[in-house]
Amino acid sequence: MIRRIALLCLALSVPAVAQTTLNGAGATFPYPMYSKWFSKYHDAHPDIQFNYQSIGSGGGIRQVLAGTVDFGASDGPMTDQQLAESKVKILHVPTVLGAVVPAYNISGVSGEIKFTPDVLAGIFLGKITNWNDKAIASANPGMNFPKDEPIVVIHRSDGSGTTFIFTDYLSKVSSDWQSQVGKGTSVKWPVGLGGKGNEGVAGLIRQMKGSIGYIELIYAVQNNITYGSVKNASGEFVKASLASVTAAAASVKSMPADFRVSITNAPGKDAYPISSFTWLLIPAQSKDAAKGKMIADFLNWMVDDGQKMTADLTYAPLPESVAKKVKDEIKQVR
Repeated sequence: MIRRIALLCLALSVPAVAQTTLNGAGATFPYPMYSKWFSKYHDAHPDIQFNYQSIGSGGGIRQVLAGTVDFGASDGPMTDQQLAESKVKILHVPTVLGAVVPAYNISGVSGEIKFTPDVLAGIFLGKITNWNDKAIASANPGMNFPKDEPIVVIHRSDGSGTTFIFTDYLSKVSSDWQSQVGKGTSVKWPVGLGGKGNEGVAGLIRQMKGSIGYIELIYAVQNNITYGSVKNASGEFVKASLASVTAAAASVKSMPADFRVSITNAPGKDAYPISSFTWLLIPAQSKDAAKGKMIADFLNWMVDDGQKMTADLTYAPLPESVAKKVKDEIKQVR
């Protein structure tokens, strides 16, 4: 009895492991991947907890600029103006590659629709308004579309890196889109209904017959939403996959020193044209030196071990050449 009491007193006298919370916010595009990484890293380092708010890239950029989070996340790189507004140097650390897919819910259609750049631009500009349009049918011979089903366009309502990727692509392939709408994390949509986050857009597509929207590949896979192939710069219809996203990444012959690069509409017959890197936005100088070291340690783990986990969630890992440069970039984090 005395021994038991002594052991209990000893246990109570041992201090609990202090836990540090690293706060982040931003992109929904890589959220499934980040969620898994943060959980796995916490399992190995119980003293470190991540609190990541999946609020969209626009929100992530705003919060990292305001200094209200330890790190941000975005699928659209910060602009020169935004970087100039920051009180500290912000690093763009690429984490994985993903794909934005045209996902749809059309009455009686369960197969893969082929989308040309002109059709995608036409739909989101509001110029193609029905699923039996000749422009859609001509690229999909033998596909039985409903005779009179209006197209319901679904887009993001919040500032979004997924929107940046999609509009960056449309701006490259359609002069009408470039002149009338342009690219950005938020744009003035000509038509459509808005959903918050990739989750919100996916939910609306599932609910509404005749709908089409753009979402990150994993959200289409996890929600069992049908998505189509897209005609690439080489004239090939390519469906999003690990291989086709990796092929798009291979088009980058010279990575910019700050990693702010676009790989939409990449050359190469196997490249999926709406692919992108996604980035963590890391202050080079943390307000808290201890947190700075924790973030640097996590980033090194992400490059070394985290990349092995990407395929299960349909993200493509960083090319080896990029991963090496990222390791050098991480040395700046304090």
